[in-house]
Amino acid sequence: MRVAVIDCGTNTVRLFVADATPSGLAEVTRDLTFTRLGEGVDATGQLQPAALTRTYAAVGHYAAEIAKLGVDKVRFVATSAARDATNREEFFAGVRERLGVTPEIITGAEEAELSFLGALTGGPVWGSVLVMDIGGGSTELIRGSAAGRVEAAESLDMGSVRVRERFLHHDPPLDSETTAARAFIDGLLAGSPVAFDGVGTWVGVAGTTTSLSGMYLGLETYDRAKVHNSVLPVADIEALSERLLRLTVAETCHAYPSLPPQRAEVIVAGALICTAVARRVNRLMIVRETDILDGAAHRLVET
Repeated sequence: MRVAVIDCGTNTVRLFVADATPSGLAEVTRDLTFTRLGEGVDATGQLQPAALTRTYAAVGHYAAEIAKLGVDKVRFVATSAARDATNREEFFAGVRERLGVTPEIITGAEEAELSFLGALTGGPVWGSVLVMDIGGGSTELIRGSAAGRVEAAESLDMGSVRVRERFLHHDPPLDSETTAARAFIDGLLAGSPVAFDGVGTWVGVAGTTTSLSGMYLGLETYDRAKVHNSVLPVADIEALSERLLRLTVAETCHAYPSLPPQRAEVIVAGALICTAVARRVNRLMIVRETDILDGAAHRLVET
């Protein structure tokens, strides 16, 4: 069986196509397009026409790729931006027209569960496991066992796009803006039911953490194989975050050539979130390329 999952987030639309085999999922293709669907949603509560146009173009491209690859099952999941938008039905209609399947807005709880499942497919874990998925509009924190049982999970309304748009208005951010952003992030983490102490394995997934790894490794060109299961020490996460706060977006792109410009615009906000979690966990972060896409594909095979 060949399955395809499209994950439509606040900043990107991603495609994953895989074959179900006795030993697990065998990747056929994986792709990412920056569409910034969530642009302005935090302020207006609506998906903007230009953002819809960009996203429809990506969906149309992926629909053609899915047809060419002879996929048996397709799933389209939408997360934070679509959850928050009052005009999401317009978005759904456009996706159905291009893809032929009904989009799903998954809850924060399901997003967390799928991220946890996807993270665990990427390699061994030990002890109590914390998975962190920093997206554009939300951050999922999931605590569970190495056997895959989720014990506590929360989807927090903070992400790289949301924090950047709400607090970090200058380039580079002013100290007062950074202080306000940190206070917002710390406030949400302080109220989280997910415990940060006693973590045996801390896994970071999705664009912010994989990008930070590529930057930390000094990659000239992004390389998934080198990023997957790389590790980031807490002190280096903090140092990278502090450096980003002093750089303009243009300077960030120049200093870190593996970082796409669309990610560079919001990476400083994502790094603030990552740093706040790192200080609480106080353990090496393992970075994985397997995430919600892999988790959703596994669930699709099971249905």
